[in-house]
Amino acid sequence: MSWRKEERRAERGYHHGNLKEALLQAALDLIAQKGAAGFTFADAARMAGVSPAAPYRHFRDRDELLSSIAQRGFEQFEAQLAAAWDDGRPDTVTAFERVGKAYLAFARTEPAFYSAMFESGVAADSTAGLLAAGERAFGVIRAAAERLAALAPPNVPRPPALMMALHIWSMSHGVASLFARGDAARRKLPMSPEELLEAEVLIYLRGLGFTTDRRPASAAEPPPLPDDDKPAGPWGRSK
Repeated sequence: MSWRKEERRAERGYHHGNLKEALLQAALDLIAQKGAAGFTFADAARMAGVSPAAPYRHFRDRDELLSSIAQRGFEQFEAQLAAAWDDGRPDTVTAFERVGKAYLAFARTEPAFYSAMFESGVAADSTAGLLAAGERAFGVIRAAAERLAALAPPNVPRPPALMMALHIWSMSHGVASLFARGDAARRKLPMSPEELLEAEVLIYLRGLGFTTDRRPASAAEPPPLPDDDKPAGPWGRSK
Protein backbone atom coordinates (compact mmCIF):
# COMPACT_ATOMS: atom_id res chain seq x y z
CA MET A 1 0.00 0.00 0.00
CA SER A 2 2.77 2.45 0.89
CA TRP A 3 4.52 1.70 -2.42
CA ARG A 4 1.35 2.61 -4.33
CA LYS A 5 1.01 5.85 -2.39
CA GLU A 6 4.60 6.76 -3.26
CA GLU A 7 3.95 5.97 -6.94
CA ARG A 8 0.86 8.17 -6.95
CA ARG A 9 2.84 11.04 -5.42
CA ALA A 10 5.58 10.54 -8.00
CA GLU A 11 3.09 10.57 -10.87
CA ARG A 12 1.49 13.77 -9.59
CA GLY A 13 4.90 15.44 -9.36
CA TYR A 14 5.89 14.24 -12.81
CA HIS A 15 2.70 15.24 -14.57
CA HIS A 16 2.73 18.66 -12.96
CA GLY A 17 6.20 19.22 -14.36
CA ASN A 18 7.83 19.88 -10.98
CA LEU A 19 9.47 16.55 -10.17
CA LYS A 20 12.90 17.70 -11.36
CA GLU A 21 12.73 20.86 -9.28
CA ALA A 22 11.50 18.91 -6.28
CA LEU A 23 14.44 16.53 -6.54
CA LEU A 24 16.94 19.36 -6.90
CA GLN A 25 15.53 21.10 -3.85
CA ALA A 26 15.46 17.86 -1.88
CA ALA A 27 19.11 17.22 -2.73
CA LEU A 28 20.04 20.77 -1.71
CA ASP A 29 18.30 20.26 1.63
CA LEU A 30 20.16 16.99 2.16
CA ILE A 31 23.49 18.60 1.28
CA ALA A 32 22.77 21.31 3.84
CA GLN A 33 22.04 18.66 6.46
CA LYS A 34 24.61 15.97 5.66
CA GLY A 35 27.09 17.35 3.16
CA ALA A 36 27.49 16.53 -0.51
CA ALA A 37 28.65 12.99 0.21
CA GLY A 38 26.12 12.25 2.95
CA PHE A 39 23.06 11.12 1.02
CA THR A 40 21.98 8.65 -1.63
CA PHE A 41 19.81 8.90 -4.71
CA ALA A 42 17.09 7.09 -2.77
CA ASP A 43 17.38 9.64 0.05
CA ALA A 44 16.70 12.44 -2.41
CA ALA A 45 13.67 10.59 -3.76
CA ARG A 46 12.35 10.02 -0.25
CA MET A 47 12.86 13.66 0.69
CA ALA A 48 10.97 14.72 -2.44
CA GLY A 49 8.13 12.33 -1.57
CA VAL A 50 8.50 10.10 -4.62
CA SER A 51 9.40 6.47 -5.25
CA PRO A 52 13.06 5.40 -5.60
CA ALA A 53 12.48 4.86 -9.32
CA ALA A 54 11.01 8.31 -10.00
CA PRO A 55 14.30 10.31 -10.13
CA TYR A 56 15.48 8.27 -13.11
CA ARG A 57 12.97 10.14 -15.24
CA HIS A 58 15.23 13.18 -15.03
CA PHE A 59 18.66 12.08 -13.82
CA ARG A 60 20.85 9.15 -14.81
CA ASP A 61 22.19 8.77 -11.26
CA ARG A 62 23.18 10.68 -8.15
CA ASP A 63 26.23 12.19 -9.84
CA GLU A 64 24.09 13.73 -12.57
CA LEU A 65 21.80 15.18 -9.91
CA LEU A 66 24.80 16.69 -8.14
CA SER A 67 26.16 18.00 -11.44
CA SER A 68 22.90 19.83 -12.06
CA ILE A 69 23.04 21.40 -8.61
CA ALA A 70 26.70 22.37 -9.06
CA GLN A 71 25.92 23.94 -12.43
CA ARG A 72 23.16 26.07 -10.92
CA GLY A 73 25.51 27.03 -8.13
CA PHE A 74 28.20 28.18 -10.57
CA GLU A 75 25.62 30.16 -12.54
CA GLN A 76 24.58 32.04 -9.40
CA PHE A 77 28.22 32.36 -8.35
CA GLU A 78 29.16 33.91 -11.68
CA ALA A 79 26.27 36.38 -11.49
CA GLN A 80 27.32 37.55 -8.03
CA LEU A 81 31.01 37.82 -8.91
CA ALA A 82 30.22 39.70 -12.14
CA ALA A 83 27.93 42.11 -10.31
CA ALA A 84 30.66 42.75 -7.74
CA TRP A 85 33.32 43.27 -10.43
CA ASP A 86 31.07 45.61 -12.44
CA ASP A 87 33.68 45.75 -15.22
CA GLY A 88 36.22 47.30 -12.86
CA ARG A 89 34.20 50.36 -11.89
CA PRO A 90 34.95 52.83 -10.39
CA ASP A 91 38.55 51.59 -10.37
CA THR A 92 40.36 48.27 -10.53
CA VAL A 93 41.31 48.04 -6.86
CA THR A 94 37.88 48.89 -5.48
CA ALA A 95 36.17 46.49 -7.85
CA PHE A 96 38.64 43.71 -7.06
CA GLU A 97 37.97 44.21 -3.37
CA ARG A 98 34.26 43.68 -4.00
CA VAL A 99 34.96 40.43 -5.87
CA GLY A 100 36.74 39.00 -2.84
CA LYS A 101 33.88 39.96 -0.54
CA ALA A 102 31.34 38.48 -2.97
CA TYR A 103 33.29 35.20 -3.05
CA LEU A 104 33.14 34.88 0.73
CA ALA A 105 29.52 36.01 0.86
CA PHE A 106 28.45 33.29 -1.57
CA ALA A 107 30.18 30.58 0.47
CA ARG A 108 28.49 31.90 3.61
CA THR A 109 24.96 32.35 2.24
CA GLU A 110 24.84 29.37 -0.17
CA PRO A 111 26.73 26.60 1.66
CA ALA A 112 24.78 23.77 -0.01
CA PHE A 113 25.52 25.06 -3.52
CA TYR A 114 29.14 25.72 -2.53
CA SER A 115 29.50 22.17 -1.25
CA ALA A 116 28.02 20.71 -4.45
CA MET A 117 30.36 22.86 -6.55
CA PHE A 118 33.59 22.09 -4.74
CA GLU A 119 33.13 19.13 -2.37
CA SER A 120 30.85 16.66 -4.11
CA GLY A 121 33.59 14.77 -5.94
CA VAL A 122 31.78 15.25 -9.24
CA ALA A 123 34.22 15.99 -12.06
CA ALA A 124 34.20 19.60 -13.22
CA ASP A 125 33.80 18.39 -16.81
CA SER A 126 31.20 15.72 -16.08
CA THR A 127 28.72 17.65 -18.24
CA ALA A 128 29.20 20.37 -20.82
CA GLY A 129 26.87 22.67 -18.90
CA LEU A 130 28.77 22.30 -15.63
CA LEU A 131 32.13 22.85 -17.33
CA ALA A 132 30.90 25.99 -19.10
CA ALA A 133 29.33 27.43 -15.94
CA GLY A 134 32.50 26.84 -13.94
CA GLU A 135 34.66 28.44 -16.62
CA ARG A 136 32.42 31.51 -16.78
CA ALA A 137 32.64 31.98 -13.02
CA PHE A 138 36.43 31.65 -13.03
CA GLY A 139 36.47 34.00 -16.04
CA VAL A 140 35.32 36.86 -13.81
CA ILE A 141 38.29 36.32 -11.50
CA ARG A 142 40.65 36.02 -14.44
CA ALA A 143 39.36 39.23 -16.05
CA ALA A 144 39.88 41.06 -12.78
CA ALA A 145 43.39 39.61 -12.44
CA GLU A 146 44.25 40.74 -15.98
CA ARG A 147 43.22 44.27 -15.13
CA LEU A 148 45.22 44.12 -11.92
CA ALA A 149 48.30 42.71 -13.68
CA ALA A 150 48.26 45.74 -15.95
CA LEU A 151 48.94 47.86 -12.86
CA ALA A 152 52.20 46.03 -12.14
CA PRO A 153 55.02 48.49 -11.42
CA PRO A 154 57.50 49.21 -14.22
CA ASN A 155 60.76 47.27 -14.42
CA VAL A 156 59.29 44.42 -12.39
CA PRO A 157 58.55 41.10 -14.11
CA ARG A 158 54.81 40.92 -14.60
CA PRO A 159 53.29 37.57 -13.60
CA PRO A 160 50.92 35.94 -16.07
CA ALA A 161 47.37 37.04 -15.33
CA LEU A 162 46.21 33.41 -15.35
CA MET A 163 48.73 32.56 -12.63
CA MET A 164 47.60 35.51 -10.54
CA ALA A 165 43.97 34.50 -10.98
CA LEU A 166 44.71 30.94 -9.88
CA HIS A 167 46.69 32.10 -6.85
CA ILE A 168 44.03 34.55 -5.73
CA TRP A 169 41.27 32.02 -6.37
CA SER A 170 43.13 29.51 -4.20
CA MET A 171 43.47 32.01 -1.39
CA SER A 172 39.81 32.97 -1.60
CA HIS A 173 38.69 29.35 -1.63
CA GLY A 174 40.88 28.50 1.34
CA VAL A 175 39.51 31.33 3.46
CA ALA A 176 35.95 30.58 2.38
CA SER A 177 36.22 26.86 3.12
CA LEU A 178 37.97 27.21 6.47
CA PHE A 179 36.46 30.34 7.93
CA ALA A 180 33.49 31.77 6.03
CA ARG A 181 31.01 28.91 5.83
CA GLY A 182 29.09 29.64 9.01
CA ASP A 183 28.76 25.94 9.95
CA ALA A 184 29.77 24.09 13.08
CA ALA A 185 33.11 23.05 11.59
CA ARG A 186 34.18 26.62 10.88
CA ARG A 187 37.43 27.55 12.57
CA LYS A 188 37.48 30.55 14.87
CA LEU A 189 39.38 33.67 13.85
CA PRO A 190 40.55 36.75 15.76
CA MET A 191 39.43 38.75 12.72
CA SER A 192 36.78 38.54 10.04
CA PRO A 193 37.30 36.28 7.01
CA GLU A 194 37.26 39.41 4.87
CA GLU A 195 40.12 40.91 6.88
CA LEU A 196 42.09 37.69 6.63
CA LEU A 197 41.68 37.56 2.86
CA GLU A 198 42.63 41.22 2.58
CA ALA A 199 45.86 40.64 4.49
CA GLU A 200 46.68 37.50 2.50
CA VAL A 201 46.30 39.18 -0.87
CA LEU A 202 48.16 42.26 0.36
CA ILE A 203 51.19 40.14 1.32
CA TYR A 204 50.97 38.28 -1.99
CA LEU A 205 50.97 41.48 -4.02
CA ARG A 206 53.82 42.97 -2.04
CA GLY A 207 55.83 39.88 -2.87
CA LEU A 208 55.20 40.60 -6.55
CA GLY A 209 56.52 44.14 -6.18
CA PHE A 210 53.23 46.01 -6.10
CA THR A 211 53.21 49.22 -4.09
CA THR A 212 50.63 48.63 -1.40
CA ASP A 213 51.40 51.30 1.19
CA ARG A 214 48.60 53.86 1.24
CA ARG A 215 49.65 55.93 4.21
CA PRO A 216 49.30 59.70 3.73
CA ALA A 217 52.35 61.11 2.00
CA SER A 218 54.77 63.22 4.04
CA ALA A 219 56.50 66.31 2.73
CA ALA A 220 59.40 64.16 1.62
CA GLU A 221 57.21 61.73 -0.24
CA PRO A 222 55.56 62.18 -3.62
CA PRO A 223 51.82 62.81 -3.55
CA PRO A 224 49.63 59.71 -3.73
CA LEU A 225 48.37 58.53 -7.09
CA PRO A 226 44.67 58.64 -7.94
CA ASP A 227 42.86 55.48 -6.92
CA ASP A 228 42.50 54.12 -10.42
CA ASP A 229 46.26 54.40 -10.99
CA LYS A 230 47.47 52.86 -7.74
CA PRO A 231 48.82 49.32 -8.03
CA ALA A 232 47.65 48.60 -4.49
CA GLY A 233 46.27 45.47 -2.92
CA PRO A 234 42.74 44.38 -3.74
CA TRP A 235 40.10 43.30 -1.21
CA GLY A 236 41.06 46.05 1.20
CA ARG A 237 43.59 48.83 1.53
CA SER A 238 46.52 48.78 3.90
CA LYS A 239 45.91 50.78 6.99
